[in-house]
Amino acid sequence: MKAHVITQFGDPSVFKKMEIPKPVLQPGHVLVRVFATSVNPIDCKIRSGLVPAISPDFPAVLHGDVAGVVDAVSADVKEFKVGDEVYGYAGGCRGASGALAEWMLVDAKLIAKKPQTLSMAEAAALPLVGITAWEALFTKAHLNKNNTVLIHGGVGGVGHMAVQLAHWSGAKVYTTVRSHDDFSLAKSLGADEVIHANEENVEAYVKRLTDNKGFDIVFDTVGGPNLDRSLFAAARNGTVVTTAARSTHDLTPMHNKALNLSVVFVILPILTGQNRENHGKILRELTKLANEKKLKPLIDPHPFTLDQPSEAHAFLESGKATGKIILIG
Repeated sequence: MKAHVITQFGDPSVFKKMEIPKPVLQPGHVLVRVFATSVNPIDCKIRSGLVPAISPDFPAVLHGDVAGVVDAVSADVKEFKVGDEVYGYAGGCRGASGALAEWMLVDAKLIAKKPQTLSMAEAAALPLVGITAWEALFTKAHLNKNNTVLIHGGVGGVGHMAVQLAHWSGAKVYTTVRSHDDFSLAKSLGADEVIHANEENVEAYVKRLTDNKGFDIVFDTVGGPNLDRSLFAAARNGTVVTTAARSTHDLTPMHNKALNLSVVFVILPILTGQNRENHGKILRELTKLANEKKLKPLIDPHPFTLDQPSEAHAFLESGKATGKIILIG
């Protein structure tokens, strides 16, 4: 089959189109004909060699997000049949080949049937960001309608999913953005209050919005120095969840307020083989919400084809994208 692979780490130009063997069906798996995929920051990190411990062997087929049609089903898989439209976050890392190929071998636990209300392109944008946001808000933070939640980066990939899910839960939703142009977008996603992170510091908005009490839950999709702001913004006995914790911090504020600190690392079930069924369960919940038109991914208006991974990666790294970047067949 045709695939776009990398044979070394490097900039977006390292992708090469070549013929590789079509995957052989394995127990517990389905073979998916790839219709679309999306670019996530982790794909760029793997391609560039920033995370060699989780990178697949060369020649490597990258990208975990996939939407497509089931072409073959292992005899022990009962929940899918040939012809089903499916989606998921299922590979592109160590031990699991990715979606930049004609077919992708997928563990059936990692996927679900595609929402009927979404196109293949939209479905390919949803898995990683949707699973991450769900795990952060509901699995880790146990968000409910009685909570206040601050979501950092509310119009970003994970952030825009988190705002929609938090709004659906009935919680009071606050979010940070970095442009006045993003205010109306964040509001349309379900944010009750929007904070301009470049113009108002954390001390000011915690005082203005919470009377210095802080937020019950803080979801930090930014990480780095922003995690210190998240610890400051959390209420006593509150919860901070982050997707980026590879940094050093003074945890005194966490101790003084008896905070819970959690990390979401959505690729872990793929790497370890453990708890993969959680991906499928969450995706089924996301499918319900999408079909009820309560959840929809933001798609950048500049689509790429599956033959343009170099261009798609370069566009993501340019910082010019608005919404998820999609590659379609």
